[in-house]
Amino acid sequence: MTAERNTRTERDSMGTMEVPADALYGASTMRAVLNFPISDLRFSRTFIRALGLIKLAAARSNMELELLEPDIANAIVQAAQEVADGALDYHFVVDIFQTGSGTSTNTNANEVIGNRATQILNQQGKRVHPNDHVNMGQSSNDVIPTCIHLSALMDIQDELIPSLQGLRSALGQKSQQFWPVIKTARTHLQDATPIRLGQVFRGYEGQVERSLRRLEFAQQELGEVALGGTAVGTGINAHPEFSGRVCAHLSQITGVKVWETANHFQAQSSLDGIIAASGTLRSVAISLHKIANDIRFLGSGPRAGLGELTLPEVQPGSSIMPGKVNPVIAESLVQVSAQVLGNDLSVAMASKGGYFELNTMMPVAAHNLLQSISLLSTTAENFADQCVSGLEATDVGPGMVERGLMLGTALSPAIGYDRAAQIAKQAATSGLTIREVARRETDLSEEELEELMRPEKMTEPGLGAGPVGG
Repeated sequence: MTAERNTRTERDSMGTMEVPADALYGASTMRAVLNFPISDLRFSRTFIRALGLIKLAAARSNMELELLEPDIANAIVQAAQEVADGALDYHFVVDIFQTGSGTSTNTNANEVIGNRATQILNQQGKRVHPNDHVNMGQSSNDVIPTCIHLSALMDIQDELIPSLQGLRSALGQKSQQFWPVIKTARTHLQDATPIRLGQVFRGYEGQVERSLRRLEFAQQELGEVALGGTAVGTGINAHPEFSGRVCAHLSQITGVKVWETANHFQAQSSLDGIIAASGTLRSVAISLHKIANDIRFLGSGPRAGLGELTLPEVQPGSSIMPGKVNPVIAESLVQVSAQVLGNDLSVAMASKGGYFELNTMMPVAAHNLLQSISLLSTTAENFADQCVSGLEATDVGPGMVERGLMLGTALSPAIGYDRAAQIAKQAATSGLTIREVARRETDLSEEELEELMRPEKMTEPGLGAGPVGG
């Protein structure tokens, strides 16, 4: 008995190839599968969605321009929508580490959509050609950079911004909750003047607020797309209205604003907009790293550390030390920060791959940019939900305020900086508090000391401290 054949023969410009019988892709995609057995990394779901939507919008635009027959265009639209929806993900099989322009993935999409559209038109006996029809007015050289921009914009809008907004809200709520708690601030890792714990968290909230503002710059950089430049930026084989129409369709479908670049030659020969966006993500990652690191140090202990915060206990911390609980949610965030910084370096290296009229490191730039957005989105949400929302202040911070040597700063307006410094030094060597030494070494009355050394007064703007360094 002959085994049932599980492949079919497909042909491209280089000849024939055996392709899995159930695959919607064709010979060119199969060549890429065989050429690039490099990793298990594939383009993200959002990237494939964006690619499907670009093909959908292109078909609609070419039909509007009377360049595609309506039945073929509508079949492409239906097939491309299936790609966008994830129904055909199984057929996107090309490795991230492939041809530097991403041609193999663009071809993969053209073949999958062309064959699926042909199935849709089966009763009419028409074939939808992957190049002549699906890729009409396009080149991998303008489709792939456009896809990177579009997918990043969608992930920033739909995932990252909502996650950061949630974290900002959680930090703002803690700022209000912790406002009555006065503790000793630290500069240079040394004691500084009193500060409200709520003010500390207002600072964290402000960092996230400004991260959101910086993302507006990234969105502006990514909104300008290369589509319409085709092979080298000249727009050969594309209708002059093609890109504008496609961008209008994409903006309407996705809810993110994209527009045709005014200079196609820079858009395809460089990844400048992508490296600018990646730099914004780097700044977000470093801000989140600072917040997570501060919180885990403020929660260190519970007895041998700072112990000013208690963090939610989410899992046992040690396989050998019973009862130990670690700041694991914060630790996961700082690891994400490290990954994002590494991704940013990869994007920077990829951006250096612009040779003459084309950048040839686009797939790896896409992978790292989109992974950074995804990681920051999930970790910001997780950090807000599983760490920040459950933080509680202890009495350690307020208990240390009276013993803080920098309370001497409050004496400067009354006795001068030099005298206040001497009192601080005496307190440090004797183990006494600033108040106790001041009672002994100055003529200030108890009422005057009480007024000068009110910790809450030292957390507000006002005259008095003199030339105190950081």
